[in-house]
Amino acid sequence: MRIKAKKRRTAGAFAAAALCLMGAVGLYGKALPDSYRVGRGEKLTLNSFWGITARPAKQGYTTALKDISGQASQSGENILLLFGSVPVKNVTATSEPRPMLVPCGETFGIKLLTDGVIVTELTSVGGRCPARECGIRKGDIIISVNGADIRSNRDVSEAVRAGRDSGCEVRLRRGGEDMTVTLVPTYCEGSYKAGMWVRDSSAGIGTLTFYDADTGVFGGLGHPVCDSDTKEILPLSEGAVGDIEITGLVPSAEGCPGQLTGEFSGDEVLGEITLNCREGLFGTLQSCPDEKEALPLGFKQETERGAAQIYSSIDGEKPVAYDVEIEHIDLSENAEHDMVVHITDPRLLKEAGGIVQGMSGSPVIQNGRLVGAVTHVFIDDPTRGYGIFAEDMAEKAKVS
Repeated sequence: MRIKAKKRRTAGAFAAAALCLMGAVGLYGKALPDSYRVGRGEKLTLNSFWGITARPAKQGYTTALKDISGQASQSGENILLLFGSVPVKNVTATSEPRPMLVPCGETFGIKLLTDGVIVTELTSVGGRCPARECGIRKGDIIISVNGADIRSNRDVSEAVRAGRDSGCEVRLRRGGEDMTVTLVPTYCEGSYKAGMWVRDSSAGIGTLTFYDADTGVFGGLGHPVCDSDTKEILPLSEGAVGDIEITGLVPSAEGCPGQLTGEFSGDEVLGEITLNCREGLFGTLQSCPDEKEALPLGFKQETERGAAQIYSSIDGEKPVAYDVEIEHIDLSENAEHDMVVHITDPRLLKEAGGIVQGMSGSPVIQNGRLVGAVTHVFIDDPTRGYGIFAEDMAEKAKVS
């Protein structure tokens, strides 16, 4: 009886272990991407997940490709294994020259003009709201009125006055789709009004992440510039990089994120912003912002939990390297945030309380490679914040 009971316990333990193993395989299968980039002549390695290794499913790379810049690359199939033996999934690894980028950390001034104007508020005028009545909503982007392109608040006002008798044909964009409505303004307090507030520009402070010395292209911020009222990404018409003078620092505290304060130091344009998207701001600079040497780009799967550094300037002077810890990494395609960064450097903790607004874009360096950028601060714990993979920013920089 004792022998049978022991066998049953052993069988039960094996069954439980098998279920756990199958669960881990399923979890990794969903969490791990189906495609990766690796340096030329290098093998696919995953530092982000414990127990996962990769080996070629076929010998060598067999498919010749070219990326958007025209550089040659090769693609091949790999199989991911758990504990070196349990198959998880087959993936594609593309071998290409590893980009070399100058990590920055300098603050920069941001000036953006919107493509069209954003409706930020609807309001009653003379007892009615013409904008709401015709179907306009908060967050809509007004592209044209009566066939005339809209670039500013003044354009809207002039178009509404001109269309006071027959009404205004308003072309707007909502959720990526264009539509047309007819707005009939109302006469109130001596003028014709539409009953809406709009925004045509934005300005602020951010941090440069990297600079490509070969192309003059830069990436910064690590997240989009959004409208303060609608929280939607500002549609970019044109933008400029300006020189910023940091005038103060409000340290972060639990429940109250701090910020860098500053002002534009003149009208000189240092560069052009051509793309405002989920991965940040991108464009070209007239010259390299720093004398630091270029570092190889670290691909996302090479990032690992552990010690790293960020470059940041909290006084407007030369960026300083601060110690941080990468605590969490998410490689999944639908991840809202790629990593969690914990500030451990006593200097930055003392001076700024951790991460402050304006540090977004501070490059993250690990194992001699540029692996990411700081994007957001935790409100309840400013010593921690989210980050984005530098690989994703570098890919967007190619099309900016």
